Amino acid sequence: MRPVLAVLLVAALAGCGADEPEPVASPPGAATPSAASKPSAASTAGAATTPGAPPAARAPAQLPQGGTKIFPAYRVVAYYGTAGNSTLGVLGEGSPDKMLPKLRAAAKPFAGGRKVQIAYELIASVAQAAPGADGDYSRMIPLSRIQQYVDHARRHKALVVLDLQPGRGDFLPQARQLERFLVQPHVGLALDPEWRMPKGKVPGKAIGRVSAAEVNRVSAYLSGLVAAHKLPEKLFVLHQFRASMLPDVAGITERPGLALVQHVDGFGTRAEKDATWNRLRRPQQFHLGYKLFYDEDVKRYRAADVLRFKPVPELVSFQ
Repeated sequence: MRPVLAVLLVAALAGCGADEPEPVASPPGAATPSAASKPSAASTAGAATTPGAPPAARAPAQLPQGGTKIFPAYRVVAYYGTAGNSTLGVLGEGSPDKMLPKLRAAAKPFAGGRKVQIAYELIASVAQAAPGADGDYSRMIPLSRIQQYVDHARRHKALVVLDLQPGRGDFLPQARQLERFLVQPHVGLALDPEWRMPKGKVPGKAIGRVSAAEVNRVSAYLSGLVAAHKLPEKLFVLHQFRASMLPDVAGITERPGLALVQHVDGFGTRAEKDATWNRLRRPQQFHLGYKLFYDEDVKRYRAADVLRFKPVPELVSFQ
């Protein structure tokens, strides 16, 4: 059950991220390191009128629909893909305005006693079939396109999960490039080991892998942002459909402020998907996620079916 559509992939990768990343201004209300460290007018006034009194503590930011914890309050349902490219997932089949009502309709049946939280899982760095100027076989989509989804999600009380496909690069430097987005309360991160290539391997021709040590470096960085900016819990998603993709999975560390999700991917028949789910899932270590494929799944599971899984996935995405 290998979700690598080789022929489609080469064509899709060649057309992704053709523009170089461009700087964009932080959106209104986005936290920044300088803003987080600057005292508010209220605390300054309080210090003037009450000598020696500590400044008022800044209240933690909230999730789009309220609260600071994603699970178990919410079940997250996401559309997966990248901007302007339908080959890599349903999210790219139209603009955010076009896809929003479709996502809401797809997500509604998955409540199962929880509040549904919709999300855009946006592939921010796309693995490439050629090395590129820096030789890492990966290209970041324009930051202005990421900004479009982040802003749209904020307006419509959605989450955004920025997905990384680093090629021969490392996940952490790519995550740092996205810090302007990750310091916002509704933006999380996903790592896709399928596209983390060992030396000498090329995306689309081999299945990648990532060590627990590299995952832990990224989660430590993301957890640090949550603490520094008083953010609500963030999704931190690890995609997997083969054991080899996370070879030392038991060494992946839980971090404060992160909802760590093992997202079990893989398309095919129900029997094939069940085998992958039963073989890989680690509910004792992770929150669980599950992917549904519109085109590649055979007799695709419906919401009622997924809600009978043991345990029930807390994050469900459509590709």
